[in-house]
Amino acid sequence: MAFWKKLFGDSTDTDKVDYYQEGLALLREGKFHEALTSLRLALKESPGDTVVLQQIAIAYTRIGMTEEASKTYRHVLQKDPQAAGAHYGLAYLLLRMGEERDAVQHLEAFLADPPRGADAREHVAHARSTLARLRGDEPEQDTQTRIDDPAQNPDIQNPDR
Repeated sequence: MAFWKKLFGDSTDTDKVDYYQEGLALLREGKFHEALTSLRLALKESPGDTVVLQQIAIAYTRIGMTEEASKTYRHVLQKDPQAAGAHYGLAYLLLRMGEERDAVQHLEAFLADPPRGADAREHVAHARSTLARLRGDEPEQDTQTRIDDPAQNPDIQNPDR
């Protein structure tokens, strides 16, 4: 990984590593622990960046550190109460823990101003379907699969990155 080069002095300023992009690539490859390391380095470069924090929460979720993921999503929401990805991710973590009422609030917040774009459509549809089911507006489906995979989620990224 690129951070090793920097750590051991095998990098110059012209070879500056974009730890955020590296972290995203590692997430896509399923290398969640490595992604977490890169994303933490990105956070050092941009302390408090809510987009980076959301990706860290995704990495935590995927490696089973759901308590840390939940704390991270809540931290994001303290900084940015409209952070759609944090509402989405936290909603599915809450469902996994059986906290349906709190999950409904986060799904509603996510759907109040959902992300746009082709890659977000699936997440928006999933949230609408889940919310309808929780409200009793939709017949029971194979929801356990969806609840068990909240990390399908916020690869909802800031398009300006």
